This record gives sequence, C-alpha cells and structure tokens, in this order.
Amino acid sequence: MGALAKNEIHAAILQQEKGQYLTFLIGGEMFAISILGIKEIIEYGNLTTVPMMPDFIRGVINLRGAVVPVVDMSARFGRAASEVTRRSCIVIIEVEADDEKQDVGVVVDSVSEVLEISAVDIEPAPSFGARIRADFISGMGKVDGQFVIILNADRVLSVDEMAMLSGVNGIEGSSEVLSISSNS
Repeated sequence: MGALAKNEIHAAILQQEKGQYLTFLIGGEMFAISILGIKEIIEYGNLTTVPMMPDFIRGVINLRGAVVPVVDMSARFGRAASEVTRRSCIVIIEVEADDEKQDVGVVVDSVSEVLEISAVDIEPAPSFGARIRADFISGMGKVDGQFVIILNADRVLSVDEMAMLSGVNGIEGSSEVLSISSNS
C-alpha cells in the first residue's frame, strides 16, 4: 500500500473520531452537547409555569402540539436561575430514558457555535474541582487552548432523577406532572 493511500486511510479514521458539538454559555462558562441529540433551537418565550415544580424546571412549552418541559441549566447545576436576556434561548434536546426518547428544553444564556472536537482533544471528566456534578460531564474538550465542558445530556436531563428530586423536596404530585409532560 502506498504512502498516499495510508495517509488517506489515516485521515478517514481521524475524521470518524471527530464529533460535532453545539457550544453555549451558561453563567459565563462554555458548555457543549453532542449535536446528535439536539433537535432545534428556539427563541425563549411562551413558557407556562407549572405550580410546585423544582426550581430548575422553568415550565413547559407547546412544541407543535407536544408538551415539553423546560429546564434552567444554571439552576440544575445548583446555581442561581438564569437571567433571561434577548440572547437567551431554548435548546430542544432528545434524551433517552428507559429505552424511550423524550424531548426536553434547556434554557441557555446564548448559543455560540457548532464545533468539531477530535476524540484525542477530549480529556476525561475531572473527579473533583468542577462546579457541577462529575457525572454530568462526559469530558473536557480542548478548543484553541481553552477547555469546553462536554455535558452528558442523558445524565443532566434524566427525567427519572428530576422526578425523584421533586419527590425528595416534598412536592407531592410533581413527579407525575414531570413524567406526563415529558412523555408527550
């Protein structure tokens, strides 16, 4: 096999190892989620608040007839709720729970861009030192000398865990509302 053919094969392997990630800001920090689970990005608005939900559930939206819960990522990380600005938007993400796919909206401060990050440029999640739970992080992507926190959307937006947290906080019936609204 010639050197040119080997280089082409090597380039094809490296290309397969690259993933595309949507980057966005929350509280001045850059985060990323694989674009494979992202359905769309919509303007922030038309939220219906649901009484007695945990602080990190902003409410629900009607997305083409489906009821979609909207999570404030900043509050989900245990921080103050996001301040809504003209750049705030909702990213609709498809998460998998119990072999079912469910749409969940995520409030972010602003969407940045889609980046390709090679597998070799992704470090494992730190076991300590991050300001969010380690199991929420699938890796730390190195982009232009900076780290981007790559989130594990299925863990961050685990409907089962969010429903359990609703029950733990003494909110009766809220886990029912969360599971009903997210299964639509």
